[in-house]
Amino acid sequence: MQHELLIGYNDRHTFLNRLSGSTKLLCFVGLSVIGMMTYDTRYLIGVMIFSLILFRFSKIHYRDIAFVLNVIIGFSVLNLVMVYIFAPHYGVSIYGTEHLLLGSADHYFNLTAEQLFYEFNLLLKYTFAVPLALIFLMTTNPSEFAASLNKIGISYHISYSVAIALRYIPDVQADYRTISLAQQARGFEMSKKAHFMTRIRGGIQILLPLIFSSLDRIETISQAMELRRFGKGKHRTWYMAQRFKRNDYLALTLVALLIILGIALFKVNGGRFWNPFKA
Repeated sequence: MQHELLIGYNDRHTFLNRLSGSTKLLCFVGLSVIGMMTYDTRYLIGVMIFSLILFRFSKIHYRDIAFVLNVIIGFSVLNLVMVYIFAPHYGVSIYGTEHLLLGSADHYFNLTAEQLFYEFNLLLKYTFAVPLALIFLMTTNPSEFAASLNKIGISYHISYSVAIALRYIPDVQADYRTISLAQQARGFEMSKKAHFMTRIRGGIQILLPLIFSSLDRIETISQAMELRRFGKGKHRTWYMAQRFKRNDYLALTLVALLIILGIALFKVNGGRFWNPFKA
């Protein structure tokens, strides 16, 4: 139960953990950008399979991400429903044809194959992006990642800020869990036995003490950094610095080829959308 709320770095001794933080960042950003731009279903399925294979090799267990994954699934389903409610004919306008599945032609909320296909592409985008994000978050050592960012030319001030954010994500989650248990000890039921709205109200009540505890942590870190004259020099050394290795270059090359393939499909399809309804 404790683990399902703690999402952060864990050294699992996989090849993904041994990759440089910069490599994983560049690969994650590159695949995310090309995946969000394209609507070629064939390409999205391929990238989704690739990301799921990587997720399998990362050795991340479902129990470690159950809570976050369920929240993401809930928001994804909600987003798909809202897309249909506010733009039920968007797929028809994109693909230029209309194949009715449910309802009549003059009904506003009829269901077409084009709209269903469009929303299927959206689902594929979520499915491939979420494993990549979890892999990046849970296999990247924050200190090594900050050193890698600085190595590729990013200011060490920004690099250190990113490292602190990654490092304290598990701490913030642990604080949430601690405050939640304290609330339950006082008689406020927030477990799965309670009604959904009761749990929502309890979560909102936790936010205020969580914000104050986070502000205290920020103040403590800021004072410690000022006492150590952080930012005084133009450069700094890194204890966790890691050079690019053969696997880093191989990973970057593979992702670059996937991105080039995605861009090439823009020309083949005459745009971002692959249209299987075109005669």
